[in-house]
Amino acid sequence: MVIFFGPAGAGKSVQGNLLAARNDWRWLGAGQLLRDSRDPELLAEMSTGKLVNPEIVNKVMGEALDRADDRVQKVILDGFPRQLEQAKWLVEHSANHGNRKIDLVIVLEVPRSEVLRRLEIRGRLDDQPEVIDERLKIYRQEMYPVLNFLNEQGVAIAHIDGTGTVGQVHDRVMEEITACGLA
Repeated sequence: MVIFFGPAGAGKSVQGNLLAARNDWRWLGAGQLLRDSRDPELLAEMSTGKLVNPEIVNKVMGEALDRADDRVQKVILDGFPRQLEQAKWLVEHSANHGNRKIDLVIVLEVPRSEVLRRLEIRGRLDDQPEVIDERLKIYRQEMYPVLNFLNEQGVAIAHIDGTGTVGQVHDRVMEEITACGLA
């Protein structure tokens, strides 16, 4: 299992989908799965920039992981886990359901100015300036405990420069994937 980590607008979904297509892996985007639920309360909560109730996210991700075809070599997670309790849940769930190991966390490093530029172009409903700032604040608060926990579990963590063209960033991602023996 490969996890993409980074702020909103870092390119997690783009890189995750490219990696999935290139390697016939399964991409699971937490945000997309939650948006696809069409639950009005959930969508309203997401539009504020605050994190969704972890139990709801764990349930949605658990169902998606359980549906992942056994023939799929690897699963790529995008936007999950975002909180320490979610990371603990994922490690336990992975051990107890299909024994999927977390092989690598890729942290896409992108400066705030670039995040703002990208999100302005993307133009999703939750990409409003005040919501973006709230999401960036929460990301900074939550990311270190998650990364520290996963590191303590022996998971490889690669910090990658997420600036440049999609192709340049993907080349950097593939270097890490190859270095970890996953491709």
